[in-house]
Amino acid sequence: MSDAISQALFERARAVIPGGVNSPVRAFRAVGGNPVFIARAKGARVYGEDGAEYVDFIGSWGPALLGHAHPDVVRAVQEAAEGGLSFGAPTAREVRFAELVRSFYPHIDKLRCTSSGTEATMSAIRVARGFTRRDVIVKFEGCYHGHADHLLVKAGSGLATFGVPDSAGVPEGTARTTLTLPFNDIGALEEMFASRGAEIAAVIVEPVVGNMGCVPPAPGFLQAIVDLCRAHGALSIFDEVMTGCRLARGGAQERFGIRADLTTLGKVIGGGMPLAAYGGRDEIMSVVAPLGPVYQAGTLSGNPVAVAAGLATLERLVPELYEKLESLGASLEEGLRSAASDAGVPACVQRVGSMITLFFCEGPVHSWKEAAACDTKRFASWHAGLLSRGIYWPPSQFEAAFISAAHTEDDIARTVEAARASLKG
Repeated sequence: MSDAISQALFERARAVIPGGVNSPVRAFRAVGGNPVFIARAKGARVYGEDGAEYVDFIGSWGPALLGHAHPDVVRAVQEAAEGGLSFGAPTAREVRFAELVRSFYPHIDKLRCTSSGTEATMSAIRVARGFTRRDVIVKFEGCYHGHADHLLVKAGSGLATFGVPDSAGVPEGTARTTLTLPFNDIGALEEMFASRGAEIAAVIVEPVVGNMGCVPPAPGFLQAIVDLCRAHGALSIFDEVMTGCRLARGGAQERFGIRADLTTLGKVIGGGMPLAAYGGRDEIMSVVAPLGPVYQAGTLSGNPVAVAAGLATLERLVPELYEKLESLGASLEEGLRSAASDAGVPACVQRVGSMITLFFCEGPVHSWKEAAACDTKRFASWHAGLLSRGIYWPPSQFEAAFISAAHTEDDIARTVEAARASLKG
């Protein structure tokens, strides 16, 4: 699967980095073999250290909506870097960035930049607790909101990939303040609020889950979250680190016509640089220091180079881009579905916009319980077949794949043929 150069690098990496990787899912343990070490990327392609070329459907796990190394984004980063890498002080650029994000999400009155999605969700929950003066958080099984202690409870993504429901190092007391429910189960959420509504500070959700594969919300599910929170004095938090500006300029909330109390953003808004944000109504965000008692800070928050990349990306999110992504997504969805059917393989394809997953089960998949029933061994075999044919697909059944504006119909056709051959092989 992977080249000799990558294998040698992986051996060196394991001597100095836990597991040889700086994020667990990169280790390829869910699919076998060694990870491909990437030397460079351009457009819809990544290139291994041995020069092998792959059509990329990981896209840095979501940020590369425009494709890798978009020339306008690279130029903006270069210009910003020449003016200084970090100031630890306010800049005009971060004001323009906040104004542009707010124009995409008009229900966000104020927002605060952070350096990662984990920081954004961690901070949003702290704000919710500070605003409501309550402690309990409700999340959904299979949804991943970063690696903060109180969120590593029945999470998805890397935890699901390795079959670990909770992380070691999370105190039991911390875990007890997080309640988990099945995704898409309105009845369970209603029962939870009926029994413990006065304790709940917030309900946090990935509006379209990407960390147990692409799982869309059932009709009425997201609205039920917002309505129940409002009725019981809790806050709704939509974690749009993955979906934000990807499913539409205004993310899943624009796509589904719904507004949460707090929103977390990342990935696309940073254009590939370490940049994220959280925001909400003015009355909620007014509890954040220096205006209020909820403390959150970061030396690199609003970093000028990262913000430059984010601005250059956001400025290019025009309607035509989303039309292209929808068209490419539909072609890939139909091609994968046809390939699985022709091969007689039990599988289902789920897609929302430019997020897509081929699940190795009959489907459809509505929850973590159903996702966990997938044939992960067959997925691993299929993944190896794709990689050997030059297709770089997420190395886990439980990670969504991403289409970028740099992909072409020819890329999609090549991927479908590779998928077809891999399913038969």
